[in-house]
Amino acid sequence: MTAFDLSRGAGAPVADEVDLVELRVTGSIPRELDGTLLRNGPNPLRGRFEGNDVLSWWPEAAMLHAIAFEDGRAVSYRNRWVRTRRWADVYAPEQAPQLTDTNPNVNVLLHAGELLALAEGGAPLAITAGLDSLGAPQRHAVPGGGMTAHPKVDPLTGELIAFRADWRAPWLRYGVVDAQGVQRVDVVVDVPAPSMMHDIAITATRSLLLDVNVGYDFSMLKQGHRMPLRWHDDRQARIGVIPRHGGDVRWFGIEPCFLMHVVNAYDRDEACVVLDVVRYPWYLRLDASTGRFADNPVGVLWRYVIDTANGRVDEGPLTDGGLELPRINESRTGRHYRYLYATEQPNPAEMRGVVRFDHERGETTRYAVPEGDQNSEPVFVPRPGGVDEDDGWLMVMVYRAATDSSDLVILDARAIHDEPVATVHLPRRVPAGFHGAWVPRVR
Repeated sequence: MTAFDLSRGAGAPVADEVDLVELRVTGSIPRELDGTLLRNGPNPLRGRFEGNDVLSWWPEAAMLHAIAFEDGRAVSYRNRWVRTRRWADVYAPEQAPQLTDTNPNVNVLLHAGELLALAEGGAPLAITAGLDSLGAPQRHAVPGGGMTAHPKVDPLTGELIAFRADWRAPWLRYGVVDAQGVQRVDVVVDVPAPSMMHDIAITATRSLLLDVNVGYDFSMLKQGHRMPLRWHDDRQARIGVIPRHGGDVRWFGIEPCFLMHVVNAYDRDEACVVLDVVRYPWYLRLDASTGRFADNPVGVLWRYVIDTANGRVDEGPLTDGGLELPRINESRTGRHYRYLYATEQPNPAEMRGVVRFDHERGETTRYAVPEGDQNSEPVFVPRPGGVDEDDGWLMVMVYRAATDSSDLVILDARAIHDEPVATVHLPRRVPAGFHGAWVPRVR
C-alpha cells in the first residue's frame, strides 16, 4: 500500500550528503528564476525503510534538497539531513542534547522572513536556503508544541493560519499568526475523538477544518505498525467552518472519505464557501483478519459547496482520473482562482505525469512522463511582475529509472504540454518525498 516501492527506484533513500556545482542543463533557464527550489521528505538514516507502506514512510528522518538558480544558470545542488536529535544519535551523539526531537520531514514554508521545515503536527524547525539547521524558530511561537505541515498564508494580509491535530488532549487547536510571526489566535476546538487532519483551507474570512474518517487505533502498535492510524467506517466525516480570527465552529456533514490535500477555497458570497480538495473514498483501510492494509484508491479532484445559511453541502468530482500533490499560484490562496496543477496518478502504484486544470474552460492539459519514471509535485513559480494567474513556471522533479538519477524539469505553466523550457540534469536521484517550495534569492 504505497505510491511506489520504498526500497528501490524513485522511493529509495540516499545514503550521503553531497554538494554539486554548475549543473548540466538542456534548454535555457529563464533569468527571472533567481532563487532556490527546496524539497523535503523522509530519508532513513541507516539507508533503508523498515516497511513498504505509507505508515513506514512518514516517520523517517527528514532530508532536504536544494537546487539554486542565478543569472540563467543552475549553480548548485546539495542535500542535508535536518539536524535533529535523531540525526545526532547516528552521526554526532555529542550534539544530541542540544538538538530538537521534532521530525520536520513534510514541507517547507517561508513566512515572516523565516524559512521553516515543517512536521506532521510537530514543532517546525528554522533552516536556511542553504539547508543549515538553525533550531527553534525565532519569529514563530508554537502554542501546544506543534502545527500542521500545511498551514496557509493569506497573500493579502500575510497571516499564517494553522492547526495542530494530536492524539493527546487537546485533540485539536487552531491558530493565526500575523505577518510578523506574532500569535494572534490560539483556541482549542472541541472534537469527539482525535483524527488525522493533514491539511487546512482558508478563504478571505473563514477557515475550514477537515475531520474525516482516518483516525487513531492504538491497538495497531501491538500488531507491529509504526503509526496507529487507519480508516474508521463509523466516524462521521465533516467539515468545520470557523471565522478567521476565532469564534464558534459550524460543522457540516459530508459523505465518508479521506481528504489528504487541499487545492484551494474561497467565499462565493457571505453564505457560500467553495472548497476544492483531493478526495479518497477510503484510505488506510485495514483488514482485521490479516492485519494488512488494502491498496489505497487514487485521489480525485473534488468540490464541496457549503451553504452556511441552510446547512446544505453539495459535493462531487470536478474531473476524471487520479491526481495528487496539487499546487496553485499562491497569490490566489483563499480567493477565487482559475488554474491548478497536480501530479497525475494513472494507477495507485504510480505518480507519473503533470496535469493542469482550467476551471473556467473545464479543460485538462498534461505533461507526460515516460512509463517507469516518477515525478514529484509541480511547484508553481510566478514570473516577477507577471499579472496573469498562470504567468510563471512549474518546477517538477522527475526520477529517471534508466539512469537511477533525477531531472528537474521546468515547464511553462501556460503550456505544460509543450517541450520543457529547461531541464536540469542531476547525476544522482532525489528520492520521492513530500513537498517543496520556491524561495526567491535575497539580494
